[in-house]
Amino acid sequence: MNVEALSAVLIIVACLQVKHFICDGPLQTYAMVKSKGHYGQALGLIHSLIHGAGTFLVLELFAPVTLALAVGLAAVDFVVHYHIDFCKETLNRRAGWTTADSVYWWAYAADQTLHQLTYLVLVYYALKPV
Repeated sequence: MNVEALSAVLIIVACLQVKHFICDGPLQTYAMVKSKGHYGQALGLIHSLIHGAGTFLVLELFAPVTLALAVGLAAVDFVVHYHIDFCKETLNRRAGWTTADSVYWWAYAADQTLHQLTYLVLVYYALKPV
């Protein structure tokens, strides 16, 4: 892989990580967090939609993708993000885990790792030659 291609990968991944911080931090409300463990609730869907919109913006600004591919990959991020969050919140709620429990933090770390791995897959498909 040449330096130019590697730079593109790193820039896009870094932008998606910053996007993730913004969407899971300042743009996420307490009500969104509470809704994520209840399938189909509006605020959990809105949280994931914000992630999808952020992914679309990053891809449009930094990746050499078509509009259709950017929309498609953003939709994948929305769906995958929603289900990762739902699974983690459902597991925490059913098990009764709280921030005082070490297993809560294992679930949290797994959730964040899965989101980051999703970004690697999205970047692969964004930059994959057709």
